[in-house]
Amino acid sequence: MKLETKRLILREPKPSDWKDVLEGCKDIEVTRYLGTAPHPYREKDARGFIKHCLKKWKEKNQTSFPFFIELKSEKKVIGVIEILNYSKQHKICETGSWISKDYWRKGYITEAKLAVNEFAFNKLKVRKMETGAYEKNTASNATQKAMGYKYEGTKLKHHIPKSTGKIHDKHFYGLFKEDWKRNLPKLKKKLNDKINRLK
Repeated sequence: MKLETKRLILREPKPSDWKDVLEGCKDIEVTRYLGTAPHPYREKDARGFIKHCLKKWKEKNQTSFPFFIELKSEKKVIGVIEILNYSKQHKICETGSWISKDYWRKGYITEAKLAVNEFAFNKLKVRKMETGAYEKNTASNATQKAMGYKYEGTKLKHHIPKSTGKIHDKHFYGLFKEDWKRNLPKLKKKLNDKINRLK
């Protein structure tokens, strides 16, 4: 499985990706808002994560789709975006992502989300996507709102990421297919404008 955008290839992982995963996740600024990533992050963690993701792609009734984000210009994995908890019955799924700190604020997550959301709505035929963000993760909360996700509530003292052990409130967001389709042209234009500014 592979999705392609202007600057990115979203694909299944390869065992050789472990060095890129390690490079991204060894930074506490990345893992402090990830639930299961430890700190310090080591080679065995990166290899284990890739093995876990490969297993998800081989499941008969697949409910998770972890796409590794490869930057075309560098032929390097710079993050991961995942569809998870996909329910064919309820036509719903969740999504989550991370990106290496060196590649923040360049529109890569937005670019990846556009492709993955299109995959979820058009190929998996979901009617709604859900996502969450820790209350203190201002960048993630801003991204969800910019993508058209609507705030649905907060669970207090809901989660403890392995990397820090700190307790976080978590905001939850939802996006319906009809709202996504309506906002898509504007989102594409905004991304293209940003890419052109970065040239």
